[in-house]
Amino acid sequence: MLTRYLAASAITVVGLLGSGLSAQAQDAREAEILGFHQLCEHGDRRACVRFGVLIQQNADRQVAWRHAHPDWFWWER
Repeated sequence: MLTRYLAASAITVVGLLGSGLSAQAQDAREAEILGFHQLCEHGDRRACVRFGVLIQQNADRQVAWRHAHPDWFWWER
């Protein structure tokens, strides 16, 4: 279990460092959500739940995020 967690964390770090988004352009909340989204796509169910909760808690930013990250809102297509 620990190995799976470490592997998922490493994938997230590599994904964040290798993404086309600059670190300065992201606010802390968006970076956190991006990390949970990547973990979710790699099969981490807890990350999927946390990802959904964070999006819902930040309802005021959802419109901007829908334009910037349409893959986060796949169920609305």
